[in-house]
Amino acid sequence: MERVPVTSPFWEALDDAGRATLRRAGRLRTFRPGGEPLTFEGDVSTHVTIIMEGWAKVISPTGSGREVVLAVRGPGDLVGEVSAMFDGPRTATVQALVPIKALNVPAARFRAFLDENPRTWWPLVATIVDRMGELGNRLRVHAGADGTCRLAHLLVHLAELSLRYTEPGPGGRVPILPQLSQADLGSWVDASRETAARGFGELRDKGLVATAYKRVTVLDLPGLRAFADGCAADS
Repeated sequence: MERVPVTSPFWEALDDAGRATLRRAGRLRTFRPGGEPLTFEGDVSTHVTIIMEGWAKVISPTGSGREVVLAVRGPGDLVGEVSAMFDGPRTATVQALVPIKALNVPAARFRAFLDENPRTWWPLVATIVDRMGELGNRLRVHAGADGTCRLAHLLVHLAELSLRYTEPGPGGRVPILPQLSQADLGSWVDASRETAARGFGELRDKGLVATAYKRVTVLDLPGLRAFADGCAADS
């Protein structure tokens, strides 16, 4: 299965002058788990948000009211960039997983910043292309893999994402930094709680992951990657 490389966050790709300009154009805000979301699905866009510290989950309800996790966003990531660029409604809700510090930039000022600094279009385009690649990979995996295989692919992705921000621990262990529950992870791969629980059990039995409350640690990333690739090939 093709693996989509993790692109550097938008904020990291800017130079010091670009960051300073956006800081002047925006306003720092804090968000807490269970509080006001960073964005709310259906709202008309008025700003772009850049996460400076912390992690958030991108969610959307199904017709039955079940909440589905679509993605996570971490330090340096843009939120709401597409709807802000085209003055459209928000396509998903973004909720804090941990306390977040974020920079809100009015959409008009963000568009002016891009026009006045043409090179900054490239990090924005790279962000959008990376997210399209994530979605395409997710759809390919979901089309032919069982719940445990989909979960393994997701944990590989999250481990590689986490390595953007932290070094491996003893023995190559990789703590998954976004603090997602097993229910969140199950919804992300379109698996019931029971299917997700069985998947985690299988991966624990193989010595690939360890779990605790809202904590997942990948114990053997090369082994998990090989398992994910192998189960997808067998599907």
